[in-house]
Amino acid sequence: MIPLFVDCSGRQVIIFGGGEVAYRKALFFLREAGVTVVSRSFGEKIAGLDIHRVEEDLSWISEEELDTLIDSAFLVVAALSNPDLNNRIGRHCRRKGILFNNADGIPGDVIIPSVTPAENYTLAITTGGSSPAISRFIREHLEAEFPAMDAMIALQNELREKLRGSEPLQRRRNEILREILQDQEIWDLLKEDPASARERVLGRYIHG
Repeated sequence: MIPLFVDCSGRQVIIFGGGEVAYRKALFFLREAGVTVVSRSFGEKIAGLDIHRVEEDLSWISEEELDTLIDSAFLVVAALSNPDLNNRIGRHCRRKGILFNNADGIPGDVIIPSVTPAENYTLAITTGGSSPAISRFIREHLEAEFPAMDAMIALQNELREKLRGSEPLQRRRNEILREILQDQEIWDLLKEDPASARERVLGRYIHG
């Protein structure tokens, strides 16, 4: 598989299932896509989301009805507790050329990673479905290790522009940005007072 970031704005994601797994998937896509959840019943968490809900007993759904449900989907997620039902949905998706993620059953052609969305970056980690716990562990470790990452990216973006005006050599500009990344004092300041960190960087690294 090739890792990609995909713009889901205005696209439809159909999620089958009404439990905790379906809730997490819905929450993941709700930031950007239109989300429809299909299930016989819905847990409390899903009931509280601003999504479209379709009440359907999938144990008895016909082939035609299933095709109609997924017809408008950009991506389908099967998050039912029955792997056979999940696999059946996957077969329909493959036949119709719709992207498919399977939470339990034969893997689909899309893996949903463990994600940290921030203002200036997105961190996505996956083990290819082998160990979601490991993906979550790595993500949580990186979040704890670099709590000021978002602020550092914002600062680096500003400095790149300033350095273009004060340092003519690209190689030297890259060296300066690298030196800032290695400066633990700046990282520590960013956690408590980003404005002071910015002033310290400008005084220490930016000339002219």
